Amino acid sequence: MRGHDRINAVLPDELIFEIFARLDSKASLDAFSLVCKRWHRIDRLSRTTLRVGSSDSPELLLGELSRRFVSVKNIHVDELLSVALPVRIGRRQRRNRSPLLFVNFDKAYRRYISDIMESFCLTDAGLAAIGESFGQLEKLSLIWCSSISSNGLRSLAGNCASLKSLDLQGCYVGDEGLAAVGECCKHLEELNLRCCEGLSDVGLIQLATGCGRSLKSLGIAACPKITDVSLVTLGSQCASLEMFSMDSEVMHDEGLLAVVRGCHQLKTLKLQCTNITDEGLKAIGCCSSLELLALHNFQRITNLGLLAVDKGCKHLKSLSLSDCAHVTDKGLEAIATGCRDLMHLEINGCHSIGTLGLESVGRSCMNLTELALLYCQRIGNDALIEIGRGCRFLQALHLVDCPHLGDDAISSIARGCPNLTKLHVRRCYEIGNKAIMAVGEHCKNLTDLSLRLCDRVGDEALIAVGQGCPLRHLNVSGCREIGDAGIIAIARGCPQLTSLDVSVLQNIGDMALLELGEGCSSMKDIVISHCRQITDSGLFHLVKNCGMLESCHMVYCPGISSAGVATVISSCPNIKKVLVEKSKVTERTRRRAGSVITYLCMDL
Repeated sequence: MRGHDRINAVLPDELIFEIFARLDSKASLDAFSLVCKRWHRIDRLSRTTLRVGSSDSPELLLGELSRRFVSVKNIHVDELLSVALPVRIGRRQRRNRSPLLFVNFDKAYRRYISDIMESFCLTDAGLAAIGESFGQLEKLSLIWCSSISSNGLRSLAGNCASLKSLDLQGCYVGDEGLAAVGECCKHLEELNLRCCEGLSDVGLIQLATGCGRSLKSLGIAACPKITDVSLVTLGSQCASLEMFSMDSEVMHDEGLLAVVRGCHQLKTLKLQCTNITDEGLKAIGCCSSLELLALHNFQRITNLGLLAVDKGCKHLKSLSLSDCAHVTDKGLEAIATGCRDLMHLEINGCHSIGTLGLESVGRSCMNLTELALLYCQRIGNDALIEIGRGCRFLQALHLVDCPHLGDDAISSIARGCPNLTKLHVRRCYEIGNKAIMAVGEHCKNLTDLSLRLCDRVGDEALIAVGQGCPLRHLNVSGCREIGDAGIIAIARGCPQLTSLDVSVLQNIGDMALLELGEGCSSMKDIVISHCRQITDSGLFHLVKNCGMLESCHMVYCPGISSAGVATVISSCPNIKKVLVEKSKVTERTRRRAGSVITYLCMDL
């Protein structure tokens, strides 16, 4: 191949465009664009998404980006993302092979950098620069850009008539800015207004009047000045609305009724509204296209409201009930019998729902693929036994603080749900080895297993899982019965493991880390905090073969010293985060690692 360009001689631009479109990371795109001038040109034309840091003087940065990438349609502004600045590298640093270069600045250059880095808050000037530089912009995310105002939003809207998606979460913009968006952005389809405290009914009404016909998705939360008045306008102007999310303490039945009666195409409805009653919920039964319904903190609804939902929402596929204190088994049974296409069910803190309600789900909802039971004090083994019998397509099960669920429940799920890929269990103290051994025997597709604070699970369980499940993610934090034998079985049986949390396990030591290093070379994230028997030696054997390691948490490990921390930093070229006590980081390691190392707050 030396001297012969067999790729560029054969492949047309269109095929290389397709290859670029399938690259899954910015690093890969950047690397490919530097191969040759042709690929650099193609990258310049094909790059459609930018994620940029913000600063007080963004015009130069955005102008340069707009000249380099002429096809950009999506921009995500991240104020936590550092702006890449030109640096002058001394002769000594040029010989340094480390990927982290340390720059010696003279005093003037230090002052220059200090002036630029003084603030990383996007301002109205920056927002105007985005509008002027990227006139074909379709999607813009400005989450928590708290320094922008209506003036900047007005400038942006005037230049970006093609805008389809706008995320203003946490931005303190006012009614004038939102009115400008409604007036200029007639193709707007998605709008997020969570935590926009400066908005009122006036702005939302003007928005709905201006671009309500195109709007398909709207999220509102923590906007205390937005009331039922503007929701009535939404219902009359936004007939194409498909997703509506509202978190409000001032919304009442009147506002909800207006939205659900006027927006006949609603498919997703997420509500956290303490003042809604059964009358409001009954109207949801009119939404025949509804597929996802999430009700959080509904303290005034009863089974009557859910009875209306089950009669009208026959295509419902996802239901989440959180802190709905007055909904009982009867309400859940009505949903199960009326909405047989249900695929996702989450019950969180609904203490009046017990075993009988879940049994009806198992008998009626054959297509269920994901079930989450959180803080359910009245649900017992029989509920999951019925789920195991009837829901053979179940793929994910989440259990948190369910004290009456034990081995029989999980064993039934394992035998009846061969497609299970994710099992997350936390603080379910009746679940032990018998249950997890059944999972290892029957769930041959399980890739994600979390057993946090399940102190009856020991090595026997992990040995069975290691022999039967192709795990990629494992969390056994706080499972005090697990020792080296269990982790070694995982290391030998699950070579594709990429993330592992063994924190607070007092019975594992260096032998387990040695086996992990030899057997799990794809490891990217590991947490070994509070493991008292692990030493520098075990850490050395782990990182020697795990060259892809990106994250390592190792606080309160008395056997790990500054030498062990230095080993991780020097041996892992892809490392992005190391959590450790500040006292274990030498000055040399600190210089080499830069921002990679994170310290405990108490150490700062």
